[in-house]
Amino acid sequence: MKISVVMPVFNEIQTLEEILEKVRAVDLDKEIIIVDDCSTDGTRELLQKMTLRDNERVFFHEKNMGKGAALRTGFQQVGGDYVMIQDADLEYDPQDYHRMLKPVQEGKARVVYGSRFIGERRNLFLHHWVGNRFLTLMANLLFNTTLSDMETCYKLIDAKIIKAMKIKSNKFEVEPEMTAKILKQKIRIYEVPISYYGREYTEGKKITWRDGISAVLALLKYRIMD
Repeated sequence: MKISVVMPVFNEIQTLEEILEKVRAVDLDKEIIIVDDCSTDGTRELLQKMTLRDNERVFFHEKNMGKGAALRTGFQQVGGDYVMIQDADLEYDPQDYHRMLKPVQEGKARVVYGSRFIGERRNLFLHHWVGNRFLTLMANLLFNTTLSDMETCYKLIDAKIIKAMKIKSNKFEVEPEMTAKILKQKIRIYEVPISYYGREYTEGKKITWRDGISAVLALLKYRIMD
């Protein structure tokens, strides 16, 4: 089984090389697809001069469009059997890939989410915790499920599902859109605990309360529309 790791990147010069080495160190058959969303902090230039391995490719956006747009670009290049989404910061530990793959290897799931709320983690800000819990509860009510962490970055998804999915969101609302479209196909999501080290805004965290509002609207939109 080959894993396609799709890594959207925007202004992550401080963490990019370290997270790439962590992904490389995971002992799996994999390819790494990096999409730079028009970084302005030197990340783009770093990627341009970086020596890539045979299983690594980089794509560049000519203007900043958001995480959803970067994922859409990456998904179009997927050649593996399963897709793993990996943010370019250091909040998530790639060694958790093995834990996430276990339900797939055992034939229990086609979609696995890594939950930040049932595993080891650095505590979140209270308003982030409340926001995440509210959005997850809303998703559960709208789609009759019992997720604990809808907004998690770590999503492992059958590539056939990804290739058939028409992602429309350009920004962070891509998370509820993907969840909604998976659940509307009656595909049950399997959750496993992962470690999480949430970073501070001074460390480059980008998501804000406005993204929470966008997520609410996206859940409502994709409950009704495709």
